[in-house]
Amino acid sequence: MHIKVAGTYIGKFGELWEQSLSDLLKEGLREVVKDAQLPEEAIEAIFVANKAAGSFNEQRHLGALASEQFAYQPPAMRIEGACASGGLAVAAAAQALMSGLYQTVLVVGVEKMTDVSSAVASAILATAASREKEYGSTFPALYSVLANYHMHHFGTTRRQLSEVVVQNHAHALNNPQAQFHKALTVEQVEASPLVADPLRLLDCSPISDGVAAVILTTRECSRQTTLLGFGQGQDTLALMDRADLGSLQATTRAAKQALARAGVTRQQIQAAEVHDCFSIAEILAAEDLGFFAKGEAAGNLTTDRSPVIFNPSGGLKACGHPVGATGVKQIAFLSREIESGRFDLALAHNVGGSGATAVVSILGKTT
Repeated sequence: MHIKVAGTYIGKFGELWEQSLSDLLKEGLREVVKDAQLPEEAIEAIFVANKAAGSFNEQRHLGALASEQFAYQPPAMRIEGACASGGLAVAAAAQALMSGLYQTVLVVGVEKMTDVSSAVASAILATAASREKEYGSTFPALYSVLANYHMHHFGTTRRQLSEVVVQNHAHALNNPQAQFHKALTVEQVEASPLVADPLRLLDCSPISDGVAAVILTTRECSRQTTLLGFGQGQDTLALMDRADLGSLQATTRAAKQALARAGVTRQQIQAAEVHDCFSIAEILAAEDLGFFAKGEAAGNLTTDRSPVIFNPSGGLKACGHPVGATGVKQIAFLSREIESGRFDLALAHNVGGSGATAVVSILGKTT
């Protein structure tokens, strides 16, 4: 069974003061149907990816809000898995198609995060960590633990973290939907304020608003992009319960499943949108996905050294990170790159929390 990407939409990511959560959701639904050139009634079900609208916007029940935008009110549900909500929603939609229940479904990821203070936003995001065992921690603090472990055990340097940031900002210059269009130098990254040693402000993805959507179908479709395979991996919620802080095992498990289902090898992958919520996260992802041996990714992720182009969209760091939309954006962006002929085979990697959930999807060009 072929699952084709029949339509895509990526809205502008950033501080979208003039748009509400409802505005963004309506925009994504309207524009992705328009892109697919389908009649509205072709959409048989809607999957809404969102982490925390109930906290950010005092609005839950997003499935109903999405469904009412269609006169015939198709079944709709909200999917939540912290920052991996988008990847999970795509996986849930794909499973619904594979079951034969539906033939055409819509996945929309949305988050409106900037209507609260930074302190409130940080507290809301922290609910994706263990409230019992990590209460009071922020995600910069948790990822600083992972960064320090990697630096101590594998010799990763401060400069190598900065190089990840510099490259992602360079890629974002070519992405009109990206939140930031500013080139950075290593020196600028390292001069930015310290947040959680060794992570500095410019190592961290921003708080963002945004929407992204895709339409998946098993019907005949003129688009060339196929969702070849996907996988989901889990690990403990709290870092203290992990066997190894040098690896996100959820990523490794998800990648193994996705590659097996797609019937491809990682050596065939040309591009990867990976979950770089922090600079160290991209290094971990490159290793846990199997593109580099453990300890060898740092310093080798630049396009001139790596066989894979990492985060051509600018990643979470420069494109922005409206958490519910991110995983859907990765799929939509890579689909467009495949349709344009830039890549034939690409991978999307979406992580929830500090690695408790991971989703990996493989996209390819239909031959």
